[in-house]
This record gives sequence, structure tokens and C-alpha cells, in this order.
Amino acid sequence: MFAIVMKSILAGVIGYLLGSINTSIIVGRFYGIDIRKHGSGNAGATNTLRTLGKKATVFVALGDLLKGIAACLIGMLLTGNVENAGQLGLMAGGLGAVVGHNWPLYFGFKGGKGVLTSFAVVLMMDWRIALLLLGVFIIVVAVTRYVSLGSVIGSALFPLVAAIPYFEKSKVFVLFALCLGFLAVIRHRTNIERLLKGTESRFGAKKRG
Repeated sequence: MFAIVMKSILAGVIGYLLGSINTSIIVGRFYGIDIRKHGSGNAGATNTLRTLGKKATVFVALGDLLKGIAACLIGMLLTGNVENAGQLGLMAGGLGAVVGHNWPLYFGFKGGKGVLTSFAVVLMMDWRIALLLLGVFIIVVAVTRYVSLGSVIGSALFPLVAAIPYFEKSKVFVLFALCLGFLAVIRHRTNIERLLKGTESRFGAKKRG
């Protein structure tokens, strides 16, 4: 068990280093800007879309998804499936990637909100849950045009969905889901404040969001 724990820690560290490669900041530099000083100030895909347009956003989205997938694959290779716990390495690597995206080592620990990277991690864990949460996100955004609200609701639902007996998930997975969902929600705290005040920007707006 000690070896599994150490390998899971290693997976988390590798995941963090991968997650710290913040593609929105890197892509922004090709445009001669620091994305964190424009728009909402968030180093993520939504602010990239509002600030730099669709082409830049495609590269950012791909980068955010791929680093989450890569971190999970490495974690999976390190630990495999652990009895009564599941893919510990995969979960550790994925969680590390999200933490790295949010607080990147290479960019002064000021990153994004980890939604796309989190989605990639959930997709690697269970594609059924990932698609269900994606559906909720799409419906909320389509109805309200608030990307942040869709992200918050989808993230908050993750641990609840993971606990549904139908999916037959371990207690470790539910705890992992709780951690991942909590990270996403707290990273959206300023958005939540603006939603409550009625000042949050809707999808398609060029203002602060």
C-alpha cells in the first residue's frame, strides 16, 4: 500500500507540473498580451474567447483538455486499478492537473478556473458522468447565457452524481469528486458574487466576466 500511496503522490506532482502549463497565458503571449490583464483577468478559455477570438480559444481549449488527459493517463500507468479504491493514480494526476491550472508554478501561481481541465479528468474517470454534466452545462448556458452559472452548477452536481448507486463508484471516487467540484466552485466565487448582484456578463458579451 505504501508503494501505491507514493506512486499516487508522484502522479499528483506530475499532474501539477503538466497543469501549470497554462495555454491561455502562452497563447496570449503570441498576441503580445498577458491574458490576465485583459477582460475578466481569468487565464482561461472564456476570457480568451472574449479577448482574442475563436482561433486562439481553440488552441487554449485543446491545451486545457490534453493536459488533463495526459495527467490522468500517466497516473493510470503508475498505479493501475487499486482494490476498493479505483484508479488512485488517475485521480491524483487529474486533481494535480486542475490545481496546476488554477495555481500554475510557471506563471506566479495565478491561473484559470480549471473547468475544461476538470471536464477532461471527469471524462477519463467516467464518460457517462462527464457527458451528463456537460449536458447540464449546455442547458444552463443555453437558457441563461451565463457560462459561469453552467460551470458552477455542473461542478456542484459532480459529487452528487458520483454518489448515485447506479454508477457504482467507490467512496474514494466520491471524495475525489467532492474535491474537484469544490475547487471549481471556489474559483468561481467572484462570478457567484456578480451573479447575485446581477452584474455578471452573459455569453457573447465583451465586458468583464
